[in-house]
Amino acid sequence: MRTNIHFIVNPIAGKGKNELSEALLETYFPKTEFSVSIKKTKFVQHASALTKTSIEEGAQIIVACGGDGTINEVASCLVNTAVILGILPMGSGNGLASNLKIPKNVKKALAIIKTQKVIAIDTGTINDKPFFSNTGVGFDAHVIADFEESTTRQLFSYVKSTLRTLKNYHYKNLVELKYNETTELISPFLLFISNSNEMGYKMSLTPRASLQDGLLDVVVVPKLSNFKLFLFAILFFFKKHHWLKEVRFKQVTALEIKSLDGSILKAQKDGELFFPKNPEIEILIHPKNLNVCVL
Repeated sequence: MRTNIHFIVNPIAGKGKNELSEALLETYFPKTEFSVSIKKTKFVQHASALTKTSIEEGAQIIVACGGDGTINEVASCLVNTAVILGILPMGSGNGLASNLKIPKNVKKALAIIKTQKVIAIDTGTINDKPFFSNTGVGFDAHVIADFEESTTRQLFSYVKSTLRTLKNYHYKNLVELKYNETTELISPFLLFISNSNEMGYKMSLTPRASLQDGLLDVVVVPKLSNFKLFLFAILFFFKKHHWLKEVRFKQVTALEIKSLDGSILKAQKDGELFFPKNPEIEILIHPKNLNVCVL
């Protein structure tokens, strides 16, 4: 019986103009062994709709071809199923793919999918919406908001967004955090929750995070002086942010964040803006409920 494999391609991810030819795929997935389908996204959340259709069509492997946003849409439909996720990194950051050591070179990534070596990884949810790499409340969400307005999705654009946000970011929210039977009040500069050890562009706030340890790694950064904000940004780019004594690290299975003034907190998940519907956010880990093709 032939393996049914579907490719969900985001043509405008990363630098755009992403193509995946049938001729190239046939060199890795011959018709005698595989039934191959290529589908292209045309709008936001189209990848989710295409993935659901592929599941109904009996796809055994569904390959997300794009960035972390595309991967999130596809993978969100595959959690708690037997369908395997493949990844062709075509985005700007590619944080999850990098953590899984899946190369940007299309031919090398296709070779990984062909071997069908599969592992089960943890996934997270923020208010029941899945994320696979990271989520966050505060500064990183505001950086993403600025970054989404960029015409180019490159590392330099991300750096510019970070510096612009650092200059203009004002925060007054007092939030209640609950984790590991602890409750604390904090006015956070940053609450970053990660399942993966990379954010994309080889940058990381949580270098010790693992996709298979059943834990989320949390970085808590309180309100800082302007000088320490600048210092934090510089240290982060050199992966030395842990040198700042105000930066705290936690490992949790669940985290509750509640805005005490009733305002809706701006968040991000897997590099896309996310707006919770109420002032309370619940973030959970779900151990090893997604099957992924890896090296």
